[in-house]
Amino acid sequence: MFVLGLALAGHRQAQAGETTFTGYKVLAPIRHGNLSVFPVVAATSHETQGFLTLDEGLRSGEVVVTESGSIQPMIRRRGPGITPVYPPPGGAQVNQLVLVNNSKKPLLLLAGEIVTGGKQDRVIGKDRLVPAESDPIDLSVFCVEPGRWVGTSSKFTGTAIPMAAPSVRSKAMAEKDQNQVWSEVRKSQGAMIARMPAASSETVEVQGTTSYARVMENKEVAKQVDEVAAPIENSYRGVMNELRDRNAVGVVVAVNGEIIWADVFASTQLLQKYWPKLVRSYAAEAIVTRTKYKEIDEKAATAFLENLAGKREVVESEPGLYRHTEISGDGFKAFELTSLLPKTGFDLHVAKMAE
Repeated sequence: MFVLGLALAGHRQAQAGETTFTGYKVLAPIRHGNLSVFPVVAATSHETQGFLTLDEGLRSGEVVVTESGSIQPMIRRRGPGITPVYPPPGGAQVNQLVLVNNSKKPLLLLAGEIVTGGKQDRVIGKDRLVPAESDPIDLSVFCVEPGRWVGTSSKFTGTAIPMAAPSVRSKAMAEKDQNQVWSEVRKSQGAMIARMPAASSETVEVQGTTSYARVMENKEVAKQVDEVAAPIENSYRGVMNELRDRNAVGVVVAVNGEIIWADVFASTQLLQKYWPKLVRSYAAEAIVTRTKYKEIDEKAATAFLENLAGKREVVESEPGLYRHTEISGDGFKAFELTSLLPKTGFDLHVAKMAE
């Protein structure tokens, strides 16, 4: 159910006509080349061990993702009068997958996570929670492999694949437009190819695929991404260890001295789980975005993180499970996923992008 209006989450506070984050502090940046990552620490942290990530669920087999129409109906008897929930009718569709969570934990899905297989690789379009032991649900996705519509496997995988780069992620989250997602995928692939040795077998391999995931997994591309990502990944892991009592929970990201993104989680534990995928997505953005570099400091990163004064908010709520809030403001969009499960009521993840 969608509702237009004001929806202030627990960590936001309105004062003097402005809406800001409260209880967060931005630290000095970790830099490598043209990528700057500002650690974000929180005054408080939340218990998140009870949530399952997509990687964990796919790895254990407790989470199944498949094409629409390819999964058998499931019935979970939770009480008298319960009726089966069936997958949508028809065959596979570009912007639709079916997911079943067989785990006893609620599943956290983040926009930008990529699953590979089926008839096309897909990227998840928005943050959401899936209840434990769920019936099959419709999963809103966007294709990140234009050109293929031939099945490679019955089930999707996603482990070890970086999050989509911010430029691709934003087209799915904010624009919600398949053509814009495809356009950004092609642009990113072209920029990656331009940085590779012209006659190498790795370049030929990349030129022969339309799959964003396969490009990112290519040895030469992965090497370039790791050259940027690994030093920042290791440095921030050190920060998380040193600041365990201060709750390192997120980052503000700048490329070429321009702030492009922020990801903030409910706990250090959640950030640690997503950190390898996230930092490689930031690095992928940095290596294909080459403009004149300029320095940026904590003051600018703090100002970006703190401003959540929105002109318009769209709220989608599944009672007792989660609330998803999209905030549109001057020069930014922000997305908040709030858990409504018992003993929670806090934001699991906040993503903010510059526009």
